[in-house]
Amino acid sequence: MNNPGECTPTPAAHVLCDVVDGVADVRLNRPERLNALDDGMFAELIATGERLRDDPGVRAVVLSGTGRSFCAGLDVSAFQAQADGRPWRPHEVARREESQQPADDDAPDTGDGDFGVPGLVLGRGQKAVWVWQVLDVPVIAAIQGHALGGGLQLALGADIRLVAPDARLGVLELEWGLTQDMTGTQVLPRLVGLDVAKDLTFSARRVTGEEAVRLGLATRVCDAPRDEALALAASIAARNPDAVRDAKRLLNHSLEGGMREGFRAERSAMERNVGSDNQRHAVREKLKGRS
Repeated sequence: MNNPGECTPTPAAHVLCDVVDGVADVRLNRPERLNALDDGMFAELIATGERLRDDPGVRAVVLSGTGRSFCAGLDVSAFQAQADGRPWRPHEVARREESQQPADDDAPDTGDGDFGVPGLVLGRGQKAVWVWQVLDVPVIAAIQGHALGGGLQLALGADIRLVAPDARLGVLELEWGLTQDMTGTQVLPRLVGLDVAKDLTFSARRVTGEEAVRLGLATRVCDAPRDEALALAASIAARNPDAVRDAKRLLNHSLEGGMREGFRAERSAMERNVGSDNQRHAVREKLKGRS
């Protein structure tokens, strides 16, 4: 287990991160804006996820928001810029100016292959979500208040979503004349089914945490999602880290590959784990409780 530490956020501190006993506690930190997403928030989410991916001591992650909401979506200032015809993604404007690329060119950034989709260039919003899926360890989102638009897509990047019963979740992009562009069109149908995904998208209706669980949009309802998430993360951090990482990888593979490859990967993981130091320690700890 690693000692208490920090993920060293950027000076703007839009994202806070503390690592204690293998659990990374990541918090969106714009409570006065209901943790709305701006350019700085996107950059810090990506940077924080990448730092955690490189930290072998991290065994589980909790993703939550400070204040009364998880994330209310894209900051209204970005929509105002869109309405006025002004640039609303400063980092993309600067990148195009530096590279002298045409406006519709999305030139690759260094390290795009690290997001698990080699050969594909991801947008910043996609990276801010997908970085949590390419982490080797489980990521648990704790949702209270709002998870709307981009905020909901961010939550979809987690492996597990614990949600307050009175939370409000919604696919709101069409209200602003947009479509989802933070992996939501690909992830949402896998969770709730194609017809429900279309209903949520076309209607832009908000659902409660309880309905979200019924639809498959969230995992389970909790009165105190962050407390529950931290407790779950602590229990995961106490398990064999090699087996936990293999379990996430194998479960994700079930959505992407065929059964033949999946069965082969299962056997390889078992052969790798059984008899290892971490697995033998787990068995000894389990047997202690039976004596």
